[in-house]
Amino acid sequence: MSQSKTLDATPGRLLRLWRRWRFHLNALLLIVPLLFMSKYFTDQARFTGKLGLGEREIGELAVGTWTLRLAEWELGAPEDEGEAGHMKEFVAALCESCRTQVKAAYLRIGKPHSLRAAGALLSGSPYRLFAEVPVPRRVAADAQLWLTVEGWDGSVHQTSLPLIQASPSLLAWLDQQGAIR
Repeated sequence: MSQSKTLDATPGRLLRLWRRWRFHLNALLLIVPLLFMSKYFTDQARFTGKLGLGEREIGELAVGTWTLRLAEWELGAPEDEGEAGHMKEFVAALCESCRTQVKAAYLRIGKPHSLRAAGALLSGSPYRLFAEVPVPRRVAADAQLWLTVEGWDGSVHQTSLPLIQASPSLLAWLDQQGAIR
């Protein structure tokens, strides 16, 4: 009989505890999402372009007859993609007049040997093109970020900029890793 009293008392105690704290738990369920709203709105402004292309605008690059704006999506070390190695994200936006003329655009660290090895394809809308550029294991101190643009008419144009100008944080990370020759 003493066991049945203990079993009967436990559900009643839990029920009283639930009734006492359910208001507080519901209030907590409303407050916790509010804590993350500022990050959500900041991320949405970045994705829609209201805060610019990325965290660090590199500037406008002239590639043949076309121009595009280039930015580093996030500052800091590149992301580790496992077997694929480390990747650094860049964002580009085509000029208004060249949006219908450009077929494809590629980014690569180091000079491409051919169009087949042009690098990471910039994909997305012409207003915001993303590319995850593979970071080589060893990089020269004067490495260049190469941009290759292919037009619908078959023309191919290339330009480059020093990696220190394109991504100082990447070069600092490579130096820290001992990957600079």
